[in-house]
Amino acid sequence: MNQTLFPTPSGTMGPALPRYEGRAKVTGDARYPSDVRLARTAHAYLHTSRIGLGTIEAFDLSAARAVPGVIEILTNETIGGEIRQMPAIYQGGYLADSAQPLGSADVAHWGQPIAMVVAETYEAAREAANRIGVTYRPHAALAADMDAAEASEQALDPMSFGVGDFAAAYEAAPVRVDARYSTPAQHQNPMELFATQCAWEGDRLTVHEPSQNLNNIRFGLAEQLGLDAEKIRVVSPYVGGAFGAKGFLTQRTALVALAARRLGRPVKLVATREQGFTVSGYRAETRHHVQLAADRDGRLTALRHEGWELTSRADSVAMGAVSMTARLYACPNIIGRVNAVGADRSTPGFMRAPGEMSYGFAMETALDELAHALAMDPVELRRVNDTPVEPVGGLPYTSRSLMQCFDAAAGAFGWHERTQAPGSMRDGDWLVGWGCASAFYPAQAGNSAARVRLSADGRVHVASAGHELGQGMYTMMAQVAAEELGVPADRVTVSLGDTDLPPAVVAGGSSSTASVAPAIMAACDAIRRRLGIEEGSPASVMPAMEASGMGVVEEFAEARAHGQPPESIQGLYRGLALPTGGAHLSDRVQFALGAQFVEIRVHARTHEIRVPRAVGAFAAGRIINPRTAHSQLVGGMIWGIGSALHEHSEIDRRNAGYVNANLADYLLPVNADVVDVQAILVPEEDRLVNRAGVKGVGEIGVVGVAAAISNALFHATGRRLRDLPIRLEHIMST
Repeated sequence: MNQTLFPTPSGTMGPALPRYEGRAKVTGDARYPSDVRLARTAHAYLHTSRIGLGTIEAFDLSAARAVPGVIEILTNETIGGEIRQMPAIYQGGYLADSAQPLGSADVAHWGQPIAMVVAETYEAAREAANRIGVTYRPHAALAADMDAAEASEQALDPMSFGVGDFAAAYEAAPVRVDARYSTPAQHQNPMELFATQCAWEGDRLTVHEPSQNLNNIRFGLAEQLGLDAEKIRVVSPYVGGAFGAKGFLTQRTALVALAARRLGRPVKLVATREQGFTVSGYRAETRHHVQLAADRDGRLTALRHEGWELTSRADSVAMGAVSMTARLYACPNIIGRVNAVGADRSTPGFMRAPGEMSYGFAMETALDELAHALAMDPVELRRVNDTPVEPVGGLPYTSRSLMQCFDAAAGAFGWHERTQAPGSMRDGDWLVGWGCASAFYPAQAGNSAARVRLSADGRVHVASAGHELGQGMYTMMAQVAAEELGVPADRVTVSLGDTDLPPAVVAGGSSSTASVAPAIMAACDAIRRRLGIEEGSPASVMPAMEASGMGVVEEFAEARAHGQPPESIQGLYRGLALPTGGAHLSDRVQFALGAQFVEIRVHARTHEIRVPRAVGAFAAGRIINPRTAHSQLVGGMIWGIGSALHEHSEIDRRNAGYVNANLADYLLPVNADVVDVQAILVPEEDRLVNRAGVKGVGEIGVVGVAAAISNALFHATGRRLRDLPIRLEHIMST
C-alpha cells in the first residue's frame, strides 16, 4: 500500500509524532474494559429472540437452571420493572433506543434480548442461555424491510426544505438526470465486542464499558436505575473500535448493573458477534430519488434529492444528510426531503459518516450521470458549480477547498490521461475505469472541559473525559498541551476515559479534537496568565515557572463551541455534550471537503472486480498530527471500498433476522482487495470553525468512495449500477 509522506509541519500541520499509546497497544499493556479482572466476577450471557415480531407466551428455564454454576436468570417475569423505560437520544434522552430492557413479553425485533443468564463461568452462562426454551406467538404483520407492505412511511418535515422553483427550472432545462439509488443495511463490527462489567461498592457503581460517550452512560444509567449520577463512575481508557456503535447507552448496561446489585458481586457481559448486530445501532438501508438539471455549460439550474431511511417502530430515526448534498454545489432551485420508513427491526444509529456515505453515493453518482449526459469531464462539472456560499440560505462557507482537493488528487492520480468514452480504456482482458467523487463532512464541535497541570520539573499532565477509539486522542492531547506550553511532547502525560475527569463531548461526528483541543488551549492560557506571561507569546513557560517559585500550577477550563448558547455548558455536566456545526448554524456553513479518485478493473470474461488504485485528497482545517490523520483517512477509504463492493447485512424476510451476522459471512475488504491507497492532506487554514482550526478527519475518508467506484464501473463498462453493494453477479445480470 502506498503510504503518503507526511507533510512538513507548518501553520496548518503539526508534527507527525508517534502514537502516545502505541507501545502499550503493541505490547499488550493496554487494558480494555473487558480485560479488567475483578474478584469474584460472575459472567452473563444474553438470550435473544428468534422471531421478528410477536409475544413470549412462556419460558422453560428448567434445563438452563440445571447447568452447574448457574446463579440467576433474568427475564421480564423476574425483574419486575426495576429498570425504567427512558427516551432515546432522538427524543432528548440518553439511550440508543427507547426499548425497556426485559420490559414486557412483547418482541419488537429479531435479536432482541429477552433473557440474561448469570453464572460462575462464561461457558456455563453460554450453555444455560442456549438451553432456555421459549414459546412464542408470532405476529403475522411483520415488516422486515422497506419493501414490506406493512412498513409505514413518515415524512420528516423538519429535515425538508426548498428554495426557488424546482419544478419550473427542471422542466425548462436542456439537460436532465432522473435516477433512483439504494444502499443496504451495514454493521460496524468493531474488533472489540460489546462488553460491560459492573461492580458495586455499597451504593456506588463502577462500570467498565467501551464507550464513545462516558457521561452519557453515567447519566442515562442513573435515570434507568433511579440513582444519583454522582454515585456512578464509568471507566474506558481504550476502545477497540466503535465507529458510532458505542456512542450511546444501550439496554445491556442496566441489566448487568441490576444483576451485579442483586448478586452483591461484579458481573461481566461480553455480547457475541451475532448479538452485536442488534444490541447497538447500525447503518440503515436507504433509498434515494435524485433529479438534476443543468444548462449546456454544466451549471446546475435545478436539484432535488429525496431520501428514505429505514427505522424501527419505536424510534423515528433518520440521518438526513440531504442537508449537505443539497448545499454542496451552486444551484438556484432546490428541494431536499427526508422520509423515515418504520419496520420491525432494531433501531438504527450512527455508523461512520452515518448519512453522508449513503446520501453522498446517490448525489455524486447522479452528478457523474449528468457529466456523461453533457459530454463533460466530471471534475470540470464540479468546478463549474463550485461556490463560496451555500445555495439554500446564502450563508458563507468558513473555508472551501474543494477544487484544491480535486486538483491535488487528480494530479497524483494522473486524471489527464483518462479517455472520456465508456469502455475506451483496456488492459488485455481487463476493462479499466476511472471515476471520481466529492467527499464532504460537517465540521462539528461540542462543549468540552480539560484540566492541565504544570510541575516545576517541566512535566505536564492533561486530563479530560475524552475517548481513545484508535483515532489518536491521547497523542492529540499531549501535542496540544506541549505546543501551548512550549515543552517537549515526551514530557506530557495524559488521562482520559474516566467520568472522574472533566467532561467532554461524545467521540463522534469527527468532533473530538475540535472540541477538546480548545479546552486544553484555554487551560494552558490560564496557566500562562497565572505565571504572568504575555498573551500570544510563543515562548516556553518554564523560565516563568522557575521564577515563580511554585511547585505546581493547575488550571481547569471549559470551551463552548460556536453556535452553542451559554446555557449549553450546563448540559456538559449532565452528559448532554453533543456536537453541532456543518449546515446547522445560523451564520455560516462549516464543511470538511475532499476528492476521491478510483481505478477499477473488470475482467471481460469473469466480471471479477478489482480496485488497484485509490487516491483521496482532503482539506480538514488544521491537522494536529499528520500521522494519525493519515491513518484515519486511509482507513476510511478502505472502508469505502467495502461499502461499495462488499458490505451488506442480509435480511431473512421471514423473521427480519440477519443471516450473515458474523465475520465469516459478512463480507469485508481483505489485503488482496486493497493494493494502492493514497491519502493527501491538503493544507487549509480555518480559525473560524474553532480556536484550534480543526475540522476533523475521522469520517470524511469513507465519503465519496462508493460513488467513485460506481462511476469508474460505468466508465469501464458503460453499465450504470445504482444499488450497493456492487458485485460481479450484478454486472453479469445487466
